[in-house]
Amino acid sequence: MEQDRKIRVAITHGDTNGVGYELIFKIFEDPAMLELCTPIIYGSPKVASYHRKALNRETPFSIIASVEEAKPDRLNLLTTFDDEIKVELGQPSDEATEAARKALKRAMVDVQQGKADVLVMAPDTLPDFLSREPEVLRIRIADELRVALVTNVLAIKDVPEAITKQKVVDKTQILHTALRRDLRISNPRIAVLALNPPADNEEDPWGDEEKEVIIPAIDELEQKGIQAFGPYAAETFFGQGSYQKFDGILAMYYDQGMTPMKAIAQEDAVSLATGMPFVCTSTETGVGYDIAGKNVADESALRHAIYLAIDVFRNRQNYDEPMENPLPKLYKEKRDDSEKVRFAVPKSKEPQKDE
Repeated sequence: MEQDRKIRVAITHGDTNGVGYELIFKIFEDPAMLELCTPIIYGSPKVASYHRKALNRETPFSIIASVEEAKPDRLNLLTTFDDEIKVELGQPSDEATEAARKALKRAMVDVQQGKADVLVMAPDTLPDFLSREPEVLRIRIADELRVALVTNVLAIKDVPEAITKQKVVDKTQILHTALRRDLRISNPRIAVLALNPPADNEEDPWGDEEKEVIIPAIDELEQKGIQAFGPYAAETFFGQGSYQKFDGILAMYYDQGMTPMKAIAQEDAVSLATGMPFVCTSTETGVGYDIAGKNVADESALRHAIYLAIDVFRNRQNYDEPMENPLPKLYKEKRDDSEKVRFAVPKSKEPQKDE
């Protein structure tokens, strides 16, 4: 990316029957946002115009056919499909899902090719395609609370079998790298939650999964130099505010991590998909069928997702740059006795006699 160019943010329009366009129009009514980045909305001019009229908003946008046409001081709308589509505010439909899919597919291609710099996803009802990639870890973020999951959306009965020592180690390592590289936390402390509630026996409180999987994984992580602690019972960990002492949290399954997070963060949580070759963020809010078209949707979560994508993009550049251009050695070390004497620390020193 040229140093004098604003960061190009690819934003998918989300579900066309939801609040995606309302959120986008509200965010970019603020001129300060256009000074921060060059927004490129992947969607449909016809659908965007329908929403703008229904919401009685005047947010201007420029229609473009490719990223290269994007204007840095405008809200740009890149046409991902030009088919006629019926907008039914507040109603799920196959058409709306397909429209969201086309926008996401085109945006991902452009970001992967470096035409756009980051990807931000407005709320949609698409399946979580990121969860199918083992190297990808979604970190849900709200202020200082950062939660990742070992397993994704699974039936409770399937969770124990899905949790392995290697998976706990791998997910924690990805989380650790993301905290350092993406969020610039130099020495992150990570809490690992238990799967089972502790037993009354204080000397032997844990179940088989903790003894055979989670505790050995934490021990291995410690040997790798990662500050991972636990296991912690979720009830007391969140209930007593222990989460405030950690930079990241690894939960075993969806409800264990997301229920307390959504109770604490309410509507401002966003998601960072890390482990990918490009920056991708999204909101943790739904498509808003119940409020679509009513002009009452809160845009703060999507705004935070845009801020987060920009911050992570810059953080990765700053983190990676020294590694790409390491300083050369200024001299060749000499392995001789004189060097050993020079840097040696005497083990003892004979006391001096008074004269």
